[in-house]
Amino acid sequence: MITRVGTVPARPRAALGRLIFAPALADSPDGATATGVPVDPVARALARERATPDPAPLWAHRDAALQRDAERALADLGLTGPIAEGKLAVALVDVSDVDQPRVAAVNGDRMLYAASLPKIAILLAAFQKIHDGSLAHTPELDEQLVAMIRFSSNEAATELMRLVGKPDIAQVLIDYRLYDPRRGGGLWVGKEYAKAGVWRRDPLHNLSHGATAMQVARFYYLLETGRLVSPRASREMKRILSGTGIEHKFAKALSALHPEARIYRKSGTWGAYHSDSALVEQGDRAYILVGLCEDERGGEHLSEILTALDALIEPGRQLAQEAPARSVR
Repeated sequence: MITRVGTVPARPRAALGRLIFAPALADSPDGATATGVPVDPVARALARERATPDPAPLWAHRDAALQRDAERALADLGLTGPIAEGKLAVALVDVSDVDQPRVAAVNGDRMLYAASLPKIAILLAAFQKIHDGSLAHTPELDEQLVAMIRFSSNEAATELMRLVGKPDIAQVLIDYRLYDPRRGGGLWVGKEYAKAGVWRRDPLHNLSHGATAMQVARFYYLLETGRLVSPRASREMKRILSGTGIEHKFAKALSALHPEARIYRKSGTWGAYHSDSALVEQGDRAYILVGLCEDERGGEHLSEILTALDALIEPGRQLAQEAPARSVR
């Protein structure tokens, strides 16, 4: 049984202001108009500016050479069609030197249905509550988190959403700018991983479980630099994201290329929607790769994308010595 401890005030974070969300909405398929009129967090987000700078402004670290090479590699895979149609989004971030990330992206701010990948948002919100003192990190809770991330358990994800609180998950995403209307949206979990249980679809695109490649990349960058919640919490989240129990897509390709590499990863699959995300560490190389795809062959495409883009991360770039989360295995 998961234990909830006494409620205490959350420690302040750089936030857009505490958002107020309406009660649960009636269920409806993605793309359909949801019933009810909730208080819109987008209006509030656009009306307020951050009091502190973005801790992970990856858009400012675009690398022209990496962008050119990534676009060429994707074209060589025959993926220009899905890219032009907005059905494929990719972000690649070389973090071999975490102080000087190199970023390339195609459709990086395009929000797509991401199936189980946004479960990383539930993981983050749980650790924020642990840090704030309103949730106990028990062995039972840890088992649930591992089941949700490594094995993509929908049952565990639904139970954790109820435990952590759906409005609190959304608030944490907005607080960390992982959902930002000025950047096309981002990570969003507005429905339980069950037939019922819609709470609040993403305000921009009406998606229940959505993501943009760049915001998922920001999640991993903040994680790698120890700035998701705290250095200790970042290390714990990395531990849970390691040891994936589903060997497909990115994991399948990486095991063939570099079986010795460490991978911290969450994927998602639902029908023709395929997604994967990973932080890869191998020797003196480290990179973040995110892929979102709407295609029946999306799983194969994502494996091919990792194989092609992995080759763009050159060896020999020194890893930063002080990155707090590097030592996690």
